[in-house]
Amino acid sequence: MSTLENEVTFRKQAEVNQSLEAQFDSSSTDFILITDHRTSKSKSLEQLEASKESENAESCCSRYARNIFRMKTLKRRLPFLTWLPHYNTKDCIGDLIAGFTVGLTVIPQGLAYSGVVGLPPEYGLYGAFMGCFVYVLLGTCKDSTIGSTAVASLMTFQFAQGSWQRSVLLTFLTGIIEVLMAIFKLGCLVEFVSGPVSAGFTSAVALIVSTSQMRSMLGVKSDGGSFLATWISMFRDIENVRVADTCLGFGCVFLLLAMRSFGKLTIGPKDETRRSGFQRVVNQVIKFVSTSRNASIVIVFTVITMYLDANGTNPFRLTGNIPKGMPAPSLPPFSIEAQPGNETAGIPPVPGQNFLEMVQSLGYGLLIVPLMALLETMSVCKAFAKGKQIDITQEMIACGVGNIATSIFSGYRCNGGLARSAVNNASGCRTNMSNLYIGVIVVLALNFLTDYFAFIPKAVLAAIIISAVIFQVQYQVVTPMWRSKRSDLVPGILAFVTCLVLPLEIGIMVAIGVNLLFILYYAARPKVTLEQLETQQGIRFVKITPDRCLIFPSVEFVRNMVLKLGSKSTLPVVIDCTYIYAADYTAAKVISSIVDDFRRRQQKIIFFNLKPSVVSVFEGLNTRLVLCYNTHALNQELRPDEPDLSRSVDSLDHAESGNGAGECVSMASTLSLARS
Repeated sequence: MSTLENEVTFRKQAEVNQSLEAQFDSSSTDFILITDHRTSKSKSLEQLEASKESENAESCCSRYARNIFRMKTLKRRLPFLTWLPHYNTKDCIGDLIAGFTVGLTVIPQGLAYSGVVGLPPEYGLYGAFMGCFVYVLLGTCKDSTIGSTAVASLMTFQFAQGSWQRSVLLTFLTGIIEVLMAIFKLGCLVEFVSGPVSAGFTSAVALIVSTSQMRSMLGVKSDGGSFLATWISMFRDIENVRVADTCLGFGCVFLLLAMRSFGKLTIGPKDETRRSGFQRVVNQVIKFVSTSRNASIVIVFTVITMYLDANGTNPFRLTGNIPKGMPAPSLPPFSIEAQPGNETAGIPPVPGQNFLEMVQSLGYGLLIVPLMALLETMSVCKAFAKGKQIDITQEMIACGVGNIATSIFSGYRCNGGLARSAVNNASGCRTNMSNLYIGVIVVLALNFLTDYFAFIPKAVLAAIIISAVIFQVQYQVVTPMWRSKRSDLVPGILAFVTCLVLPLEIGIMVAIGVNLLFILYYAARPKVTLEQLETQQGIRFVKITPDRCLIFPSVEFVRNMVLKLGSKSTLPVVIDCTYIYAADYTAAKVISSIVDDFRRRQQKIIFFNLKPSVVSVFEGLNTRLVLCYNTHALNQELRPDEPDLSRSVDSLDHAESGNGAGECVSMASTLSLARS
């Protein structure tokens, strides 16, 4: 018979003995052997055709070069080609309003986040416009805005230690790494950071950032590389607290939270179509006041401090002078020149570093920063995807190129921020063009408003950061996690605690490592189901069903379970391999030993529905397996009058010509196949 005829026979045989088929209801038994498991000496027709096609197929490089200039590829890598041809007046108005609103939020946040990084305020604005310009061309999520975030700022401080040279170099190198990750399609790495670990890490970052801003609100000195060390140092200097800054800071936090809640108020009917024109205008005013609360607070208290400073009665610490204009574009610094300190002014000396020393000082940050930035950016895209597919590769390209461009203008790390993007979405953005208007507003502010930025109280900027990051403490995930799977709380709580107690990079690595151990333990302890079944002819057998793949952590556990269950009776053992979708060399060795143990006891062991990819793994060790792929073949194999299985033939074709129907034969690789 030909291969196709054999396949038809297999399909017909699968319909026989429905009672036995029903006994296998815990797994799929309708698997059809489309490609025979043959050795390299004898391949099926499909395999031969596939090999011919692969030989004639063009190389990967030529196929990539041919596809790179296709319109579909260009639109995927340059997303603006999709929406820009359809851009209209309504889109422009919506994006302009959203860009202006978000721009009023980005400016005070940029000034404030620079304090988290330990840099002068202008560096926060230097990193707030080039990323937006790049994202207009390369971004895929219309709601996402690129700029400073709490996570990016804190991690930049952790690895750059307040040096603007190292901060800019970190931005440049991590941008290149993100582009390389996109080229090699390594976006899957973010999947190793689970939801609980991400929630614990984000919550810890929120508390650490809030703590770092407390010194500006209290007016005390603080140092330390962790959450606890910072609080301890602040308590030691508590006698120097500045009452005016403290009252202003906490007052602004309360005011910002009140304005945030005020934005949820609406007047008129819940159905917008039933509201009057006056009610709609009032609701829009309420919404605008709420979304622009950061800029409103900054403007009000800047005017107040300018008046007090002019009269010589200003009690607040101010931001200070900010250079006017944009920085000149240049390559990031690849070395640090040594500079003497000034003991009178309290300025410590700066040791010189070459490029290799700077890279060495950045350490694990070159890997952790892109990974966590990608995680933060993807959380923004998922929040506003609305069921659409997310292109992780394109987001890495946009973020990487944006950071490279930002480093050329002396800015530090930027990526998508959820709170800022939520404002962009609520303001009615329609396309990525809103990022262009955000960047333009920041550039205009750098050129025309820096003289006024000098009068912004530091306590106000600290209040803006604290009121933004406290909502990133993800306490709301604890209850659902407790209800669904309580063990997931362990890596989440561990990430939260270790990031607070230890340096941030160590804390996140410990949490990820422990989470991977949970995964390995789960893989090493599969669930093995034991059932004693009986065929229609009254033949009893034991069915053993592992529920996952056989790899080195789990195979010894499965081996002990199989030997233990098989040794309790002399009945034939059928291993249902439906869920075994992968195996490795260690598994092949252990399976070989299991087969030998059963052969010594003269007890049958049959592998039911073993995947072709797994069979190919076992072929390398010349393991003699009895394979069945339908219930009729299994019935024949379980009959006590089966012929001797020790015979070997050169190929399956030879076996078909030399053996009668119903015999179970062995191949040259000593794989035995039960056939009718």
